[in-house]
This record gives sequence, C-alpha cells and structure tokens, in this order.
Amino acid sequence: MTQPQPLSRTLLLIDTERYSDRDDVQQGYLRRMLFGIVDRVLLAAGVDETLRRRADRGDAVIELIDPAVPLTGLLRALLKDAPAELHAVNRLAASSAQIRLRAVLATGFVHIDEFDGWVGTDLNNACRLLDGEPLRAALRERPDDYALCVSESVHSGIVAHDHLGIPTDEFHPVTVPTKNGPMPAWLHGPLPAPRPAPEAPTASTPHPGAPRPAPCAPTAIDFHGTNHGMVANQVQGDITFGAPGERR
Repeated sequence: MTQPQPLSRTLLLIDTERYSDRDDVQQGYLRRMLFGIVDRVLLAAGVDETLRRRADRGDAVIELIDPAVPLTGLLRALLKDAPAELHAVNRLAASSAQIRLRAVLATGFVHIDEFDGWVGTDLNNACRLLDGEPLRAALRERPDDYALCVSESVHSGIVAHDHLGIPTDEFHPVTVPTKNGPMPAWLHGPLPAPRPAPEAPTASTPHPGAPRPAPCAPTAIDFHGTNHGMVANQVQGDITFGAPGERR
C-alpha cells in the first residue's frame, strides 16, 4: 500500500454558531446560506473550483486551497467580503434564520488517503482554533455576526508585514487551551472580555447552638529525655525531661 504524501495547503475552516439549536428546516436553510457565502467569498479571492477541495461537516466546511492562491488576496476577502456577505444574507432573514460564523485561516500539510480522508497535525490544530474558547467568546460579543482567527504561521508570514488591506494592528494574540497544551493564535478585532475569576470559598461560621467539634486526640508525645516505658499512650516507669537527674 502506498503511503499518502503530505500536501502543502491553505486551510480555511468556517463554522456556524448554535447550529444544533435550530430545527431541521432551519438547519437546511443555514447550510445553503453557509455554502453560498463561502463560495462567493472564495470566488472574490480568485479561488475557483479547480483550486479548492471541500469537506462538508454539517454545520461547518473545511476548504483545502491550493498554495498557488495568494494568501493576501484570500485574507482580504475574509476581512472584507465575508462580513459583507453575512450582512446581505441576514438583513433579509428572520431572526430564527440569522447565521453567525467563526472562521480560521491556517497553513500546513495534509495527507489525503484512498478513502478521501484528511489527516494531519496542522489540520487538527486548525480545528482546535476553530473550536477554541477565544474565538467562540469573540463571536458571542460581536454585533457583526462574524469572528476570524489566523494561525501563527499566517500571522508571521502575512499579517505581521502590514500588507495593503490587512491592518496588522487589528490582530491581537490569543492563547487557545488544548489537550496538547496552549496554542498561540491571532484574533482579528477586539479581544473578548476576560471571564471573572471564581470566588474563593469562605469558611462558614458555626451556628451559636451547634455543637463544637471534638478536639483531636494527640497522636504523639514529643519530649527530650529518657523514657523508661511507654505502651499504648500509657506512661509506665520514670520519664526524665531535660537534663539527667531532673525529675518531674
């Protein structure tokens, strides 16, 4: 059996918020809207059908994009065209059909096996960014129905260089907790508000009429001197404390 070879790809992941809270009819509508938005955004970035490969995840899509597609153009489309497409869809939709999206742009290597399965650490890490709390929290606080996160590789290769239409200062570092340890990433737009720390438990004051706990019985005797017999906490014979000859 020939081992699948890793392919260098740009990874685009887009997920629908609160998809499972909708009924079947609404979910079908949201899927059509999601696919249409992704198709139009990629087309605006110059990504046609020959340069992409899609995995349907129900409430989400993963796009493997040919590395020949410039990342600058793709990122500009995600920053400008994706919010515009969302606004155009939601302004005509009922409240029950509003669609809100989380997006991740990353790069890396992916194996495609004979079952059309996609395997790769870089893909796993991109999925962790998509499902991570920083991006979820950011979307919960955004009024524009959209939140975007990029991987460390996309930031260092593209965002950090302040390309036209990709403002560096609009991206902020975040740390995504994962089972394999913290993962750095960059969130576009304001950072979500930190969650309040849980209050420390306070010692309860016993009720005036409540019985007091019995004092703990001593478990050892600490002294310096000579013991001439101690059995089961009962002293037998002479115990000398201090210097020899001083008996108490």
